[in-house]
Amino acid sequence: MNQTTLTGTAALAAFAAQLEVKDIPAHVLRKTEDLLVDWFGSAVAGKGARAVEILTQFVMDMGPASGPSEILFNRRSSSPYMAAMANAAASHVVEQDDVHNGSVFHPATVVFSPALAVAQAIGASGEDFLVACVAGYEVGIRVGEFLGRSHYRIFHTTGTAGGVAAAAAVGRLLKLTPEQMNHAFGSAGTQAAGLWEFLRDAADSKQLHTAHAAGTGLMSAYLAKQGFTGAKCILEGAQGMAVGMSTDADVRKLTDGLGTRWTTVETSFKYHASCRHTHPAADALLQVVKAHHLKLSDIAKVVTHVHQGAIDVLGPVVDPSTVHQSKFSMGTVLALVAQYEHAGLAEFDAHFKDAAIVALRDKVEMVLDVEVDTAYPQRWIGKVTVTTSDGRVLQGRVDEPKGDPGNTLSREEIESKAIRLATYSQSATEAEMRAVIAKLWALVKAPRMDALLT
Repeated sequence: MNQTTLTGTAALAAFAAQLEVKDIPAHVLRKTEDLLVDWFGSAVAGKGARAVEILTQFVMDMGPASGPSEILFNRRSSSPYMAAMANAAASHVVEQDDVHNGSVFHPATVVFSPALAVAQAIGASGEDFLVACVAGYEVGIRVGEFLGRSHYRIFHTTGTAGGVAAAAAVGRLLKLTPEQMNHAFGSAGTQAAGLWEFLRDAADSKQLHTAHAAGTGLMSAYLAKQGFTGAKCILEGAQGMAVGMSTDADVRKLTDGLGTRWTTVETSFKYHASCRHTHPAADALLQVVKAHHLKLSDIAKVVTHVHQGAIDVLGPVVDPSTVHQSKFSMGTVLALVAQYEHAGLAEFDAHFKDAAIVALRDKVEMVLDVEVDTAYPQRWIGKVTVTTSDGRVLQGRVDEPKGDPGNTLSREEIESKAIRLATYSQSATEAEMRAVIAKLWALVKAPRMDALLT
């Protein structure tokens, strides 16, 4: 691949269109398999979530009622477009899907969802599917980094950059030329959307963001294949995404180490079932709780020392009214961690409104920390100051939360997490999950992408 004469959108498009398995180091493919298994667990865990069920009912009503592409959590099928939207909504709702720190972007939900739907529809090989997903990760992450911190303050980057990521993955499966891929990016970028205002109302918009991004990216790639044109500089152009959605965009980040720096392997797994902004503080508090054998009643106050992004996203959530909204409440997450040493699906569903959890929730404060804010988003440092009921002041700190590349999950932990998510939502049995996971680990050798759950 040679994009030395290209810049910005065109260079990214050429990279995605021309990416071959021989270009990708083996460890990057292995990490992609890890991320795929992790995503699959989240996708089937969406069963029963009200927003997901409503959106999927819309998908089934609009039709077709059956097709070549799986809707994983309900064992139904539809067209690639409809299945991609349903799976993208489902895989983001339990807040367990992956995240790339530097871009503050959740790649899996907007890459694997449309890629799987299209790969099943066209009978792509497992190898082609994985290569396409790497293309989606590498493009989407770089677009998120390019748009910067100012973008994330207002826009949900997974909803905005996600459409371009989806277009890259699907476009690679459809074997778009670099010029066609550029047009696909233009069409995806002009439809970019997703605002954080929904958090104030406990609205369902976050699932719509990922469904929309997966759907528009897929549509944009298919349109480009047929000759539909899009803006050639949609990212960096004079009236493109950066101008309209950012004040600190850096065009150099679009091609930073393209083909040598593999951002896919920088992606983190999520251990707690909550917004990633809560995880560093949660792990730091857990460190204090374990080291000093604290009970919930021993804690009088917790101060979390955080980056501005955490304050922007979590600050509006003061008194969460739904399980999903509670996952964006720093106080709720920390109270659950203090009580149960893990903030998982069961803990949120059963206990987010417990009197003892609410009592500690209201004693948690977020304060801006210069060190933490300066390191963000490349590093997500967790720092807490805990005051106990007997007057002790205790400090906790983690430099790499559980799931980050330097503190990652093993394949055994990834499998266990996926099985736990599926069995909790009752969307698949442990035996079914183990069978699917075995397929996914061996996907690179699969001659075609068939149904995963039957």
